Amino acid sequence: MKSKYLFLDFDGVLHPDRYSLSNYDPDRVFRSNEVFSQAPVLAGLITEFPCQIIISSSWRFTYNLDEMKEKLPKVIAKNVVGVTGDAYIGPYPRYNEIQEYLISRNKSLYAWRALDDSKMEFPNGCTDLILCDPNTGIASKQIQELKKWLQK
Repeated sequence: MKSKYLFLDFDGVLHPDRYSLSNYDPDRVFRSNEVFSQAPVLAGLITEFPCQIIISSSWRFTYNLDEMKEKLPKVIAKNVVGVTGDAYIGPYPRYNEIQEYLISRNKSLYAWRALDDSKMEFPNGCTDLILCDPNTGIASKQIQELKKWLQK
Protein backbone atom coordinates (compact mmCIF):
# COMPACT_ATOMS: atom_id res chain seq x y z
CA MET A 1 0.00 0.00 0.00
CA LYS A 2 1.41 3.39 -0.93
CA SER A 3 1.74 6.24 1.56
CA LYS A 4 -1.15 8.61 2.00
CA TYR A 5 -0.61 12.30 2.52
CA LEU A 6 -3.10 14.55 4.26
CA PHE A 7 -2.62 18.28 3.70
CA LEU A 8 -4.06 20.00 6.74
CA ASP A 9 -5.41 23.53 7.01
CA PHE A 10 -6.11 24.88 10.50
CA ASP A 11 -8.55 27.82 10.28
CA GLY A 12 -12.02 26.59 9.34
CA VAL A 13 -10.90 22.96 9.76
CA LEU A 14 -9.49 22.40 13.26
CA HIS A 15 -11.62 25.25 14.60
CA PRO A 16 -14.22 27.67 13.21
CA ASP A 17 -12.67 30.33 10.99
CA ARG A 18 -13.67 33.11 13.40
CA TYR A 19 -10.69 32.01 15.51
CA SER A 20 -8.27 32.27 12.62
CA LEU A 21 -4.72 33.46 13.02
CA SER A 22 -5.64 36.89 11.69
CA ASN A 23 -8.48 37.35 14.20
CA TYR A 24 -6.94 36.52 17.55
CA ASP A 25 -4.71 37.90 20.21
CA PRO A 26 -1.71 35.51 20.34
CA ASP A 27 -1.35 36.02 24.10
CA ARG A 28 -4.88 34.73 24.68
CA VAL A 29 -5.46 32.20 21.95
CA PHE A 30 -3.84 29.07 23.35
CA ARG A 31 -5.32 29.61 26.80
CA SER A 32 -8.80 29.27 25.33
CA ASN A 33 -10.65 26.13 24.34
CA GLU A 34 -11.72 27.73 21.07
CA VAL A 35 -8.65 27.17 18.92
CA PHE A 36 -8.21 23.57 17.77
CA SER A 37 -11.60 22.73 19.27
CA GLN A 38 -12.24 20.24 16.43
CA ALA A 39 -8.78 18.65 16.55
CA PRO A 40 -9.95 15.74 18.77
CA VAL A 41 -12.39 14.75 16.01
CA LEU A 42 -9.50 14.33 13.59
CA ALA A 43 -7.20 12.83 16.25
CA GLY A 44 -9.61 9.94 16.82
CA LEU A 45 -9.53 9.01 13.14
CA ILE A 46 -5.76 9.41 12.83
CA THR A 47 -5.30 7.03 15.77
CA GLU A 48 -7.24 4.36 13.91
CA PHE A 49 -5.96 5.13 10.40
CA PRO A 50 -2.52 6.81 10.48
CA CYS A 51 -1.32 8.87 7.54
CA GLN A 52 1.43 11.37 6.90
CA ILE A 53 0.28 14.92 7.59
CA ILE A 54 1.65 18.01 5.89
CA ILE A 55 0.56 21.38 7.23
CA SER A 56 -0.79 23.56 4.44
CA SER A 57 -2.23 26.21 6.75
CA SER A 58 -1.22 29.86 6.51
CA TRP A 59 -0.03 29.43 10.11
CA ARG A 60 3.20 28.20 8.50
CA PHE A 61 4.03 31.84 7.76
CA THR A 62 3.89 32.75 11.48
CA TYR A 63 5.08 29.59 13.25
CA ASN A 64 7.80 27.09 12.41
CA LEU A 65 7.07 23.37 12.15
CA ASP A 66 8.06 22.55 15.74
CA GLU A 67 5.94 25.37 17.15
CA MET A 68 2.89 24.19 15.21
CA LYS A 69 3.41 20.58 16.25
CA GLU A 70 3.58 21.68 19.91
CA LYS A 71 0.15 23.31 19.57
CA LEU A 72 -1.49 20.22 18.04
CA PRO A 73 -2.74 17.15 19.92
CA LYS A 74 0.10 14.61 20.20
CA VAL A 75 -1.75 12.05 18.05
CA ILE A 76 -1.85 14.51 15.15
CA ALA A 77 1.60 16.04 15.80
CA LYS A 78 3.40 12.68 15.66
CA ASN A 79 2.10 12.18 12.10
CA VAL A 80 3.15 15.64 10.87
CA VAL A 81 6.07 15.24 8.47
CA GLY A 82 6.32 18.71 6.95
CA VAL A 83 4.76 21.92 5.71
CA THR A 84 4.05 23.25 2.25
CA GLY A 85 6.42 25.92 0.98
CA ASP A 86 6.21 29.50 -0.19
CA ALA A 87 2.89 31.09 -0.98
CA TYR A 88 1.77 30.52 -4.56
CA ILE A 89 0.64 33.60 -6.46
CA GLY A 90 -1.98 32.76 -9.06
CA PRO A 91 -5.13 30.69 -9.39
CA TYR A 92 -5.79 27.85 -6.93
CA PRO A 93 -2.94 28.73 -4.57
CA ARG A 94 -3.39 25.97 -1.98
CA TYR A 95 -3.72 23.32 -4.68
CA ASN A 96 -0.57 24.56 -6.42
CA GLU A 97 1.36 24.72 -3.13
CA ILE A 98 0.42 21.07 -2.55
CA GLN A 99 1.48 20.12 -6.08
CA GLU A 100 4.83 21.87 -5.61
CA TYR A 101 5.36 20.02 -2.31
CA LEU A 102 4.64 16.63 -3.90
CA ILE A 103 6.72 17.23 -7.03
CA SER A 104 9.70 18.57 -5.08
CA ARG A 105 9.80 15.34 -3.10
CA ASN A 106 9.14 12.97 -6.01
CA LYS A 107 5.82 12.05 -4.48
CA SER A 108 3.55 13.26 -7.27
CA LEU A 109 2.12 9.77 -7.76
CA TYR A 110 1.21 9.32 -4.10
CA ALA A 111 -2.36 9.47 -2.85
CA TRP A 112 -3.30 12.69 -1.10
CA ARG A 113 -6.25 14.61 0.26
CA ALA A 114 -6.55 18.15 1.55
CA LEU A 115 -8.72 19.08 4.52
CA ASP A 116 -9.54 22.71 3.83
CA ASP A 117 -12.40 25.19 4.10
CA SER A 118 -11.52 27.31 1.06
CA LYS A 119 -13.06 25.91 -2.13
CA MET A 120 -11.62 28.76 -4.22
CA GLU A 121 -8.06 27.64 -3.43
CA PHE A 122 -8.65 24.44 -5.47
CA PRO A 123 -9.76 23.81 -9.06
CA ASN A 124 -13.47 23.17 -9.57
CA GLY A 125 -14.26 19.50 -9.11
CA CYS A 126 -10.99 18.71 -7.30
CA THR A 127 -11.62 15.21 -5.95
CA ASP A 128 -8.66 15.46 -3.59
CA LEU A 129 -10.32 18.24 -1.56
CA ILE A 130 -12.36 17.35 1.50
CA LEU A 131 -14.17 20.62 2.04
CA CYS A 132 -15.02 21.74 5.57
CA ASP A 133 -17.58 24.32 6.62
CA PRO A 134 -15.57 27.34 7.83
CA ASN A 135 -18.25 28.07 10.46
CA THR A 136 -17.84 24.72 12.19
CA GLY A 137 -14.61 23.12 11.04
CA ILE A 138 -14.26 19.39 10.47
CA ALA A 139 -17.41 17.41 11.26
CA SER A 140 -18.81 13.92 10.79
CA LYS A 141 -19.34 14.34 7.02
CA GLN A 142 -15.66 15.11 6.45
CA ILE A 143 -14.54 12.41 8.89
CA GLN A 144 -16.58 9.82 6.98
CA GLU A 145 -15.09 10.95 3.66
CA LEU A 146 -11.56 10.90 5.07
CA LYS A 147 -12.10 7.50 6.72
CA LYS A 148 -13.36 6.02 3.45
CA TRP A 149 -10.18 7.21 1.70
CA LEU A 150 -7.83 6.07 4.49
CA GLN A 151 -9.38 2.59 4.55
CA LYS A 152 -8.63 1.94 0.86
